Amino acid sequence: MSRKGLTLFDAALAGPAAIDAFKKLGPRTQLRNPVMFVVYIGSILTTLLLIQSWTGKGEAPSGFILAIALWLWVTVWFANFAESLAEGRSKAQAASLRALKQTVSAKKLEAPRRGSRWTALPASSLLKGDTVLVEAGDVIPADGEVIEGIASVDESAITGESAPVIRESGGDFSAVTGGTRILSDWLVVRVSVNPGEAFIDRMIAMVESAKRQKTPNEIALTILLVALTIVFLLVTVTLLPFSLFSVSLAGTGLPVTITVLVALLVCLIPTTIGGLLSAIGVAGMSRMMQANVIATSGRAVEAAGDVDVLLLDKTGTITLGNRQASAFFAAPGVTEEQLADSAQLASIADETPEGRSIVVLAKQKFNIRERDMAALNAQFVPFTAQTRISGIDTGERAVRKGAAASIKQYVEALGRPYPAEVARTVDEISKRGSTPLVVVDAGRVMGAVELKDIVKGGIKERFAELRRMGIKTVMITGDNKLTAAAIAAEAGVDDFLAEATPEDKLKLIRSYQSDGRLVAMTGDGTNDAPALAQADVAVAMNSGTQAAKEAGNMVDLDSNPTKLLEIVEIGKQMLMTRGSLTTFSVANDIAKYFVIIPAAFVGTYPQLHALDVMHLTSPNSAILSAVIFNALVIVALIPLALKGVQYRAIGAALLLRRNLLIYGLGGILVPFVGIKVIDMLLALLHLA
Repeated sequence: MSRKGLTLFDAALAGPAAIDAFKKLGPRTQLRNPVMFVVYIGSILTTLLLIQSWTGKGEAPSGFILAIALWLWVTVWFANFAESLAEGRSKAQAASLRALKQTVSAKKLEAPRRGSRWTALPASSLLKGDTVLVEAGDVIPADGEVIEGIASVDESAITGESAPVIRESGGDFSAVTGGTRILSDWLVVRVSVNPGEAFIDRMIAMVESAKRQKTPNEIALTILLVALTIVFLLVTVTLLPFSLFSVSLAGTGLPVTITVLVALLVCLIPTTIGGLLSAIGVAGMSRMMQANVIATSGRAVEAAGDVDVLLLDKTGTITLGNRQASAFFAAPGVTEEQLADSAQLASIADETPEGRSIVVLAKQKFNIRERDMAALNAQFVPFTAQTRISGIDTGERAVRKGAAASIKQYVEALGRPYPAEVARTVDEISKRGSTPLVVVDAGRVMGAVELKDIVKGGIKERFAELRRMGIKTVMITGDNKLTAAAIAAEAGVDDFLAEATPEDKLKLIRSYQSDGRLVAMTGDGTNDAPALAQADVAVAMNSGTQAAKEAGNMVDLDSNPTKLLEIVEIGKQMLMTRGSLTTFSVANDIAKYFVIIPAAFVGTYPQLHALDVMHLTSPNSAILSAVIFNALVIVALIPLALKGVQYRAIGAALLLRRNLLIYGLGGILVPFVGIKVIDMLLALLHLA
């Protein structure tokens, strides 16, 4: 399922967004955005003044009022278009999710076990607590928990990843999602939701922008923008009586018109950020979705930008997760090279990272190279969820490798001994936090292969970047303290919690929060649920249990624990975008002071002509140029609002200085250039 192919102004999105922007011109919709509602009222007022001018009683030339009214409506439409375009991207994502919902038949069991009689019925009629049988080739009819069986599942419809995953009863990988397909074996699933409450339904609701609520930061910024708007409104209202009084007192000059005052108000209030604020929030959630992360609210995305403590699980986040072969431990009477030879032979057909690493290690240590498999008449034995063993048969010789418990059962079934020395080696490897694989050749236990956690390349540099941003990284692991300390030092994390229990995780999060810090963490198991519920940003793995997904405020469809780092970056990018465009919007006013105020009041106070530093064509041209620029700058900044300001992992102070320089200084200079160019074009076209 692709959600990343839409360009910013894709025709499939721009067309419906343009139409939707007209639909949003109703007063109820406009009232949700106080800043743009003022522009909306100004548009209506100037339209009425235009109608009045057509009767011969206009306060200004009809052409001038028409141009001002038209561009005020365009300003409102551009703001609607920005929001509609952002919502359109979310709606497109929601539409792709709806396509996953399909009418399937479910095998409802009379008793919660395989072998019980079942009845075929539509999946939509299943209720919470029902049990169903799902066999190879079947689509899982509803979200649920596996209570019996083990199977490989194709979840590409949800995650976009083609690699199948193992789902089994018990443990942290028992949750299944409706709409995914069983590839092999079978499962008995207890339905965990009622109709309309499935994970896909919740995903659709999450990405529908209509469901989005304003975040606390956005609400605070809206209050600030409303306050600025009220201040400018009061100032503008008082200017009319001052102008009338000055003209009557001097006996000369012209009073300022209502059309000009409306134009002045619209240009001075923060319309740029007011028009883009909603689009920035919607786009932040959309970028999460593009990263295959479902955020339950904009509040969660925003909190990700303010996080200053990251709790990271060791396996799969800091280490590769797919452990690599690091050593061979031969059984009594077996040489290490013999063990390596058998282990490599059993792994030749194993395409997993662990299997490939065994082949590579045997080559490196003993120069054991490729074999003539055709001459050996080899038959590969694939790994299955039931046996947990893989290997190869060459004639009467059977070579197997697998988990210690599975190999022990396999050997004892052959009536062969399982050496106590190998059992002790397996225990020692496990105590070091590594994973043992036992190898058996023709019924003889050859020894064990140690699979070791390998710290991910580049992860140390990423932690250094986070440190420069003021974010503390804490590794969480169930390993003993010695193993945890070694990996923590190699990875470059700031701290670690070893032999972690659910209570330990919860206590650690609360400790940081009591110090006023925002904490983010990932988890996939039921034992992670309490900590996920406590964390400010809680990313549950889609492969995890239902309890974990319900406790988190984000769900990572890829089930990639490293995604937490990307989530923090997206959250910070949204906050940076909002702050940068606010700075740019407020800085815009400085140029407009030198444009509109002299032009608006030069008829009343001729001395103000000295402030016309831009030497614009005429007062009417100056006012119209400012209104046009005020509208066009919104549409010019839509790509930035949707895509976000470029993220850089630098300190907050340096980031503030950089943004003030680019968007503060830029916000001052760009209007001078833009308004002057528009004025020249109006003069060239004889429109002013």
